[in-house]
Amino acid sequence: MKNLLLALYGLAAYGLALAVTAYTAAFVGNWPPVRGIDTAGAGAPPAVALAVDLALLGLFALQHSVMARPAFKRAWTRIVPPAAERSTFVLATTLVLALLQWQWRAIPAPLVWDAGGTPLAPVLASVSLLGWGVVVVSTYLIDHFELFGLRQSLSPLFGWRAPAAAFRTPLLYRHVRHPLYLGFLIAFWATPTLTAGHLLFAAAMTGYILLGIWFEERELVARFGAAYLRYRASTGKLLPRLGRRGRS
Repeated sequence: MKNLLLALYGLAAYGLALAVTAYTAAFVGNWPPVRGIDTAGAGAPPAVALAVDLALLGLFALQHSVMARPAFKRAWTRIVPPAAERSTFVLATTLVLALLQWQWRAIPAPLVWDAGGTPLAPVLASVSLLGWGVVVVSTYLIDHFELFGLRQSLSPLFGWRAPAAAFRTPLLYRHVRHPLYLGFLIAFWATPTLTAGHLLFAAAMTGYILLGIWFEERELVARFGAAYLRYRASTGKLLPRLGRRGRS
């Protein structure tokens, strides 16, 4: 019964994460009928909107950063079963992201750029969609179900063994070290209309991603040693290095 409940918990966290991630794409892209980044909470005074949005972005960064650190994971797994650790992280991140979108206050002006109604608008919208596509593909190139905690939560029920850690660079990872993050950056910045609020969101997420890469690469070096150092030396962080390719 305990293993069944753990599996159901993982499935629920996974399902909610997929739903909120899909909503996030609509939120960032201002896809109707979703209340998008430029319409949610519209009408709030600019100073109030800025304060609320900064607090929400800070909460997301704090939760994600703290719970992703190895020291926190070691302490946390004294409270929750190790098989539920990743699902709990995914659930917490999902809830904070949902809160951000629910309480976001649009800052529609001033416009940084506005290509709405021009031939460039569908091009930028398509590029943003491409970014989300890169995000999805990148999760499957590593291990989609492990990334979202589903494999770990189902393992006790089905008796699965955790795969041995192996350093791999499949497909997109042969050209850039962090295609998942690159996809997010493309999705966040490729927009027909860049308002002050969208700029705030994209800039804050970019800064957080760059900080996250720094922490993540420290952990990867500690885990894979010389293999990752060679890969880092030959492969671009977010953009390909012309004429050079990481080891597969």
